[in-house]
Amino acid sequence: MLPQKLAQEVAGKVAETLAVSPARDLEKNLKASLAVWLSRLDLVTREEFDVQTEVLARTRDKLQALEARVAELEAQRTP
Repeated sequence: MLPQKLAQEVAGKVAETLAVSPARDLEKNLKASLAVWLSRLDLVTREEFDVQTEVLARTRDKLQALEARVAELEAQRTP
C-alpha cells in the first residue's frame, strides 16, 4: 500500500510542478501571440466564403447567358 501512495504523491507533485512551469507560460504566450497574428490577417468565415462562392457562380451563369445572347444578336445582324 505504501508504494502506491508514494507513486500517487510523486505523480501529484509532478503534475503540480508542470502546472506552474515555464513551459505552461510559454504555451500561453505562444497561443496569445498566435491569436494576435491571426487577428491581423484579412480572413473570412467559412460561411462568408460559401456565400461569395454562390454569388460568383450565379454571376458566372448570368455572364455566360449574356455572352450567348450577344453572340445571337451579332449573328442576326450580320448580312
